[in-house]
Amino acid sequence: MFLACLIAIFIGIFAGIITGLIPGIHVNLISIIILSLSTFLLKTTDPLTLSVFIISMAVTHTFLDSIPSIFLGAPDSDMALSVLPGHKLLLQGKGYEAVKLTVIGSLLSLIAILLIIPLIIPITPFIYNLIQPYMGYILIFVVIYMIFHEKTNKKRIMAFYIFLLSGILGLLTLNIPNLNQPIFPLLSGLFGISTLILSLNNKIKIPKQIISETIKTKNKIKAISAAVFSGSLTGLFPGLGSSQAAIMGMQLIKEASDYTFMILIGGVNTVNFVFSLVTLYTLQKSRNGAITTVSSIIPSINLSQLSILLITTLVVGSISTFLALKIAKIFAKHITKINYRKLCISIIILIALISFTFGQMLSLLILIISTLVGILPPLLNIKRSHAMGCLLLPTILFFLL
Repeated sequence: MFLACLIAIFIGIFAGIITGLIPGIHVNLISIIILSLSTFLLKTTDPLTLSVFIISMAVTHTFLDSIPSIFLGAPDSDMALSVLPGHKLLLQGKGYEAVKLTVIGSLLSLIAILLIIPLIIPITPFIYNLIQPYMGYILIFVVIYMIFHEKTNKKRIMAFYIFLLSGILGLLTLNIPNLNQPIFPLLSGLFGISTLILSLNNKIKIPKQIISETIKTKNKIKAISAAVFSGSLTGLFPGLGSSQAAIMGMQLIKEASDYTFMILIGGVNTVNFVFSLVTLYTLQKSRNGAITTVSSIIPSINLSQLSILLITTLVVGSISTFLALKIAKIFAKHITKINYRKLCISIIILIALISFTFGQMLSLLILIISTLVGILPPLLNIKRSHAMGCLLLPTILFFLL
């Protein structure tokens, strides 16, 4: 059993590297494939070993998915907001530092959540029943706080307009029947391609990247605490994801710097997934595709199995930290050798092709519209995080209706 789990961990890490680095290939997609092949796979292995593989892949993904988001501007749904400060740091020659900060956030938050899970497990059902009726109102408060955080009334009106516009776009997109991966073109346009187009327009050139071994950051403990708190909420409640958690976490850290924010979003991404295991054990509910696959393979997870899966997350997180930093160094050393204009155009074409593969012309239309909306916040001189209304508004309605 030990040897089988160890092999599953390393195969899962390899799969996580692929999903983490290649835009459009998400853990949930691989998990669905694994689920469809589970009848065959379970003839050669046991349910726990197969689950270890899925958990290893998913955790590795949360450590590595910041690399394409920061260096290529091609985010997945969990790292969409990282494009904003990550791209800024990249253009300051600090792309490696940006990745390193997300990795620090992932590792420290992983350790923190694992330490408190034994205390959380007995009270999770109570917290779930206590907060669930008010979750929609909590999110409304977060949105109001975000809007009023803008410094002038004119900017607040524009922020509300962007929130509403992106929210309606999100509602329409997420409710299109039979559309595969609707979030990919939605968030790629709002936060990825729009950023790349503005970079092209400004004729930006990527400077030589600094490979720093030490990074001094303030509010590291605050960022980890906010990541654990908000990331746990997303693992607990349906409809909430890492991007919504990052927005809530931002409100808990006043005047957060770009460095602090990168730690926060890295931590949220990992905590969100790990806490989903607790939700599966305590509430028998799954919150993402990978956990749904695990719940299908192991219909009723026990404490011993949960312990093995949680130990797996720590082992994989430790290995993934080393891998993410090594791969980020490779990206940082070679990114300046590439013509940035050609790179931006290539990424835009790649994202368009991936979107077309998922939903043909409909996905391309969503990509174009979301890109146009994503360009508006910088032009209006307001925070682009208001465009997260694309997920926040549907989530609020999910809880209230």
